[in-house]
Amino acid sequence: MSFQDKAMNMVSQLDKELTKYPALNNLEKQTGVPKVYVVGGAGAVYFFLIFLNYGGQFFTNLAGFLIPGYYSMQALFTASKVDDAQWLTYWIVFAFLSVLESAFSVTYWLPFYYVFKFALILWLGLPQFSYVLLLSRESASRVTHSGYSGASVLFRSFLQPLLAKQFNSANSASAGLRAKVDSIGSDKSL
Repeated sequence: MSFQDKAMNMVSQLDKELTKYPALNNLEKQTGVPKVYVVGGAGAVYFFLIFLNYGGQFFTNLAGFLIPGYYSMQALFTASKVDDAQWLTYWIVFAFLSVLESAFSVTYWLPFYYVFKFALILWLGLPQFSYVLLLSRESASRVTHSGYSGASVLFRSFLQPLLAKQFNSANSASAGLRAKVDSIGSDKSL
Protein backbone atom coordinates (compact mmCIF):
# COMPACT_ATOMS: atom_id res chain seq x y z
CA MET A 1 0.00 0.00 0.00
CA SER A 2 1.50 3.32 -1.06
CA PHE A 3 1.69 6.43 1.08
CA GLN A 4 -1.08 8.05 -0.95
CA ASP A 5 -3.37 5.06 -0.37
CA LYS A 6 -2.66 5.15 3.37
CA ALA A 7 -3.37 8.89 3.48
CA MET A 8 -6.65 8.47 1.60
CA ASN A 9 -7.62 5.64 3.96
CA MET A 10 -6.94 7.88 6.98
CA VAL A 11 -8.94 10.72 5.43
CA SER A 12 -11.92 8.42 4.81
CA GLN A 13 -11.76 7.10 8.39
CA LEU A 14 -11.65 10.64 9.75
CA ASP A 15 -14.55 11.58 7.48
CA LYS A 16 -16.61 8.71 8.96
CA GLU A 17 -15.82 9.89 12.48
CA LEU A 18 -16.65 13.52 11.69
CA THR A 19 -20.01 12.52 10.18
CA LYS A 20 -21.22 11.99 13.77
CA TYR A 21 -21.21 15.76 14.32
CA PRO A 22 -24.20 17.57 12.76
CA ALA A 23 -22.54 20.99 12.98
CA LEU A 24 -19.69 19.83 10.75
CA ASN A 25 -22.14 18.23 8.31
CA ASN A 26 -24.07 21.51 8.08
CA LEU A 27 -20.85 23.48 7.61
CA GLU A 28 -19.83 21.16 4.78
CA LYS A 29 -23.22 21.59 3.07
CA GLN A 30 -23.17 25.37 3.40
CA THR A 31 -19.58 25.98 2.33
CA GLY A 32 -18.93 23.07 0.01
CA VAL A 33 -15.61 22.43 1.78
CA PRO A 34 -15.21 18.84 3.01
CA LYS A 35 -15.36 18.61 6.79
CA VAL A 36 -12.05 16.71 6.86
CA TYR A 37 -10.33 19.71 5.30
CA VAL A 38 -12.01 22.12 7.72
CA VAL A 39 -10.92 20.10 10.75
CA GLY A 40 -7.44 19.51 9.30
CA GLY A 41 -7.00 23.19 8.51
CA ALA A 42 -8.22 24.25 11.94
CA GLY A 43 -5.87 21.74 13.54
CA ALA A 44 -2.94 23.03 11.48
CA VAL A 45 -3.70 26.66 12.39
CA TYR A 46 -4.04 25.63 16.05
CA PHE A 47 -0.67 23.87 15.99
CA PHE A 48 1.09 26.74 14.19
CA LEU A 49 -0.26 29.25 16.72
CA ILE A 50 1.30 27.10 19.44
CA PHE A 51 4.51 26.66 17.44
CA LEU A 52 4.87 30.40 16.84
CA ASN A 53 3.86 31.05 20.47
CA TYR A 54 0.92 33.28 19.61
CA GLY A 55 -1.16 32.32 22.60
CA GLY A 56 0.86 29.15 23.11
CA GLN A 57 0.09 28.91 26.81
CA PHE A 58 -3.63 29.53 26.27
CA PHE A 59 -4.01 27.06 23.37
CA THR A 60 -1.95 24.37 25.08
CA ASN A 61 -3.89 24.66 28.32
CA LEU A 62 -7.14 24.77 26.35
CA ALA A 63 -6.26 21.45 24.70
CA GLY A 64 -5.21 20.08 28.08
CA PHE A 65 -8.58 21.03 29.52
CA LEU A 66 -11.19 20.62 26.79
CA ILE A 67 -10.32 17.21 25.36
CA PRO A 68 -9.75 15.48 28.70
CA GLY A 69 -12.65 17.40 30.23
CA TYR A 70 -14.96 15.98 27.59
CA TYR A 71 -13.72 12.43 28.17
CA SER A 72 -13.87 12.92 31.96
CA MET A 73 -17.52 13.93 31.73
CA GLN A 74 -18.22 10.87 29.59
CA ALA A 75 -16.47 8.69 32.18
CA LEU A 76 -18.65 10.05 34.97
CA PHE A 77 -21.75 8.78 33.19
CA THR A 78 -20.50 5.21 32.82
CA ALA A 79 -20.75 2.45 35.41
CA SER A 80 -17.09 1.51 35.02
CA LYS A 81 -14.60 2.80 37.58
CA VAL A 82 -11.63 2.09 35.29
CA ASP A 83 -12.24 5.16 33.14
CA ASP A 84 -12.87 7.26 36.25
CA ALA A 85 -9.47 6.24 37.62
CA GLN A 86 -7.83 6.93 34.24
CA TRP A 87 -9.12 10.49 34.09
CA LEU A 88 -8.53 11.21 37.77
CA THR A 89 -4.92 10.15 37.18
CA TYR A 90 -4.74 12.50 34.18
CA TRP A 91 -5.98 15.46 36.23
CA ILE A 92 -3.48 14.77 39.03
CA VAL A 93 -0.59 14.67 36.55
CA PHE A 94 -1.86 17.73 34.64
CA ALA A 95 -2.14 19.72 37.88
CA PHE A 96 1.33 18.62 38.98
CA LEU A 97 2.85 19.69 35.65
CA SER A 98 1.01 23.02 35.75
CA VAL A 99 2.40 23.76 39.20
CA LEU A 100 5.92 22.81 38.09
CA GLU A 101 5.57 25.01 35.01
CA SER A 102 4.62 28.07 37.00
CA ALA A 103 7.07 27.43 39.86
CA PHE A 104 10.16 27.07 37.68
CA SER A 105 9.33 29.39 34.75
CA VAL A 106 10.19 26.69 32.25
CA THR A 107 9.08 28.83 29.34
CA TYR A 108 12.16 30.96 29.93
CA TRP A 109 14.53 27.99 29.90
CA LEU A 110 13.12 25.83 27.11
CA PRO A 111 12.58 27.09 23.55
CA PHE A 112 9.42 25.76 21.92
CA TYR A 113 8.20 24.71 25.35
CA TYR A 114 4.52 24.86 24.39
CA VAL A 115 5.05 22.60 21.38
CA PHE A 116 6.56 19.98 23.68
CA LYS A 117 3.84 20.54 26.27
CA PHE A 118 1.14 20.14 23.61
CA ALA A 119 2.65 16.82 22.50
CA LEU A 120 2.94 15.75 26.14
CA ILE A 121 -0.70 16.61 26.79
CA LEU A 122 -1.79 14.55 23.81
CA TRP A 123 0.33 11.67 25.07
CA LEU A 124 -0.96 12.06 28.62
CA GLY A 125 -4.62 12.24 27.80
CA LEU A 126 -5.32 10.28 24.69
CA PRO A 127 -4.81 6.50 24.75
CA GLN A 128 -4.40 6.55 20.96
CA PHE A 129 -1.06 8.36 21.43
CA SER A 130 0.25 6.28 24.33
CA TYR A 131 1.97 3.68 22.20
CA VAL A 132 3.91 6.29 20.23
CA LEU A 133 6.64 6.66 22.82
CA LEU A 134 6.50 3.43 24.78
CA LEU A 135 5.00 0.56 22.90
CA SER A 136 5.17 -1.17 19.58
CA ARG A 137 2.40 -0.88 17.03
CA GLU A 138 1.36 -4.50 17.62
CA SER A 139 0.19 -3.70 21.13
CA ALA A 140 -1.52 -0.43 20.18
CA SER A 141 -5.01 -1.92 19.97
CA ARG A 142 -4.60 -3.60 23.35
CA VAL A 143 -3.48 -0.31 24.86
CA THR A 144 -6.27 1.84 23.44
CA HIS A 145 -8.88 -0.53 24.85
CA SER A 146 -7.30 -1.03 28.27
CA GLY A 147 -7.48 2.58 29.52
CA TYR A 148 -3.69 2.85 29.45
CA SER A 149 -2.43 6.39 29.03
CA GLY A 150 0.69 8.46 29.36
CA ALA A 151 -0.72 9.96 32.55
CA SER A 152 -0.78 6.53 34.18
CA VAL A 153 2.88 6.01 33.19
CA LEU A 154 3.98 9.32 34.73
CA PHE A 155 1.81 8.83 37.79
CA ARG A 156 3.03 5.30 38.52
CA SER A 157 6.66 6.12 37.72
CA PHE A 158 7.10 9.43 39.53
CA LEU A 159 4.13 10.72 41.51
CA GLN A 160 2.89 7.53 43.14
CA PRO A 161 6.23 6.80 44.86
CA LEU A 162 6.32 10.39 46.16
CA LEU A 163 2.71 10.46 47.32
CA ALA A 164 2.51 6.88 48.60
CA LYS A 165 4.09 7.89 51.91
CA GLN A 166 1.33 10.42 52.52
CA PHE A 167 -1.63 8.31 51.53
CA ASN A 168 -0.77 4.72 52.48
CA SER A 169 -0.02 5.18 56.17
CA ALA A 170 -2.80 4.59 58.69
CA ASN A 171 -1.45 7.53 60.71
CA SER A 172 -1.39 9.96 57.80
CA ALA A 173 -3.46 13.11 57.71
CA SER A 174 -5.46 11.77 54.77
CA ALA A 175 -6.35 8.59 56.68
CA GLY A 176 -7.52 10.65 59.68
CA LEU A 177 -9.57 12.92 57.47
CA ARG A 178 -11.07 9.93 55.67
CA ALA A 179 -12.06 8.34 59.01
CA LYS A 180 -13.80 11.57 60.09
CA VAL A 181 -15.68 11.87 56.79
CA ASP A 182 -16.73 8.21 56.99
CA SER A 183 -17.99 8.66 60.57
CA ILE A 184 -19.99 11.74 59.57
CA GLY A 185 -21.43 9.91 56.56
CA SER A 186 -22.48 6.92 58.68
CA ASP A 187 -24.06 9.10 61.40
CA LYS A 188 -27.83 8.86 60.87
CA SER A 189 -28.64 11.80 63.16
CA LEU A 190 -27.54 14.35 60.55
